[in-house]
Amino acid sequence: MKIVIIGGTGLIGSQLTHTLKDQYDVLAASPNTGVNTITQAGLAEALQNATVVIDVSNSPSFATEDVMAFFKTSTENLLAAEKRAGVQHHVILSVVGTHKLQESGYFRAKQVQEDLVKASGIPFSIVRATQFFEFAAGVAHMSAADGKIVLPRGLVQPIASADVASFLAKTATGTPTNRIVDIAGPERFELDAWIRRYFASIDNPQEVVTDAKAVYSGAAITATTLVPDDAGYVGSTHYDEWISKPENQR
Repeated sequence: MKIVIIGGTGLIGSQLTHTLKDQYDVLAASPNTGVNTITQAGLAEALQNATVVIDVSNSPSFATEDVMAFFKTSTENLLAAEKRAGVQHHVILSVVGTHKLQESGYFRAKQVQEDLVKASGIPFSIVRATQFFEFAAGVAHMSAADGKIVLPRGLVQPIASADVASFLAKTATGTPTNRIVDIAGPERFELDAWIRRYFASIDNPQEVVTDAKAVYSGAAITATTLVPDDAGYVGSTHYDEWISKPENQR
C-alpha cells in the first residue's frame, strides 16, 4: 500500500514517515521534496498508485487572507488530484474546537478544509488534536503584549506530537471513519498554568497573566472551547515527563 504524506517533512509528517516506512510504501511530500499542492508541481506524480493520503500540512503564513487561501487552494487541488488517481482514504489533521473558534481567521480556514474533505466524495477520516506540547512557546508568543503573556481563562489538554503521529498512523492504515474524532493528552490544565510550567521548565521566568477579555488566536473562548467533549483517543505521554527531557527544553 502506498501512503502519501502531505507535509511529510514537518513535525508530524516526519514522525509519520518514520513510523510507517518499514511496512508501507511511504512518500513524504512537501515543497522540499518537489511536491507543491498550491502550484500542483509534482502532485500528480506523487499520487500515482497511492491508496492513502495523509494531509498534515500547514500554512506558511498565518495572516488571515493567506491562511484561507492556503487551506482552500491546497485542499481543492489535492482532492481533485486524488480523485484522478483513485485514492481510497483521505486523512487530515485538524484542531479540537475548530467549529467553536470561527472568530479566528486560522480556524475559519481549517473549517473550510474540513468541509471540503467531507463534501469530496472520497472516504475520509478527520482527526482533531488539542495543542501539541511543542506549541507552548508558540501559544506564549502569540499572546505576548506589553512585556507580559496575556491569556484568556480556559482549559487545555495538550498532547505529545508523538502520540498524535501514532494515532494518525493507525487511522490511515485502517478503514475510513467518515467522521471527526477528537484526540487529547492525559491531563487538563488551566491555560495559564500550562504556559507557566513551560517557562519554569526552561528557566526563563516571564509574567503570565489571565485576562477575561483576552482572546486565543483572535477568538474569544469559554472554559471548555479548547478541550474535547468526548476524546476518541487519549495519549499516554504526560507533560512533566515530556518537558523534563533536555531536547524538549527550548
